[in-house]
Amino acid sequence: MRSNRREFLKIAGVSALTLLVPAVLPPVRAAGNPSAPVAAARQASSPLQPLTAGRWALAVDLSKCSADCTDCTTACHQVHNVPALGNPGHEVKWIWREPFPAVFPGETHAWTGESLRRMRPPVLCNHCANPPCVRVCPTGATFQRPDGIVMMDYHRCIGCKICLAACPYGARSINFRDPRPFVQKLNPDYPTRTKGVIEKCNFCEERLARGLEPACVEACRQKALVFGDVEDPRSEIRLLLEKRVALRRRASLGTLPQVYYLL
Repeated sequence: MRSNRREFLKIAGVSALTLLVPAVLPPVRAAGNPSAPVAAARQASSPLQPLTAGRWALAVDLSKCSADCTDCTTACHQVHNVPALGNPGHEVKWIWREPFPAVFPGETHAWTGESLRRMRPPVLCNHCANPPCVRVCPTGATFQRPDGIVMMDYHRCIGCKICLAACPYGARSINFRDPRPFVQKLNPDYPTRTKGVIEKCNFCEERLARGLEPACVEACRQKALVFGDVEDPRSEIRLLLEKRVALRRRASLGTLPQVYYLL
């Protein structure tokens, strides 16, 4: 009888632990941990092979890019839980538009045509081959992958803003307040951020890991955005860059931007 009672208690204990463990140890992403291995998790659930490259780059065909279109911005910000804070001074931006003279101050002159002056090209992190933001980060929160993507580790970021000052393109934003209440439609598959954290475009590395193109490229109805491996001589972006005249933002600074604007 004593033996049966011990067996019963042992089985009951194991059953109780089985029920309790999921509650005590919730999934990392469910806990809102911004350092969760998003790409790895997506890769595991995606039937597509990850996209890889020697060096990723983006081309914007200005002849196809409509001035009033916001499809790329909307898609990017929805996928990445970018908050809409409603305060221009605190705006968090991954991809946005600016007037052509502001994007290319060295490429305009007194007789620049009206069509170019009115143009508002989309701008984003340039994923520079020689990124000053990476050099100045004191914690290693921003780093560069071998394929050229400049990344952010949100957990390592201490909000010192040195990378903001180092970036000559204004492509980084800081969360001056808790962004989570201002995410209009939460994407549960991408982490939210916290107050004081720097963020920026990541070339949709989490989508590349699932075999998908960046959200902005997929959303562009005019097919004005072309993403690919510039080290592959057969890639579409490489062929375009060989045939068309292309501008890069503030190329004279030597940061070697990997976002190209086709004329």
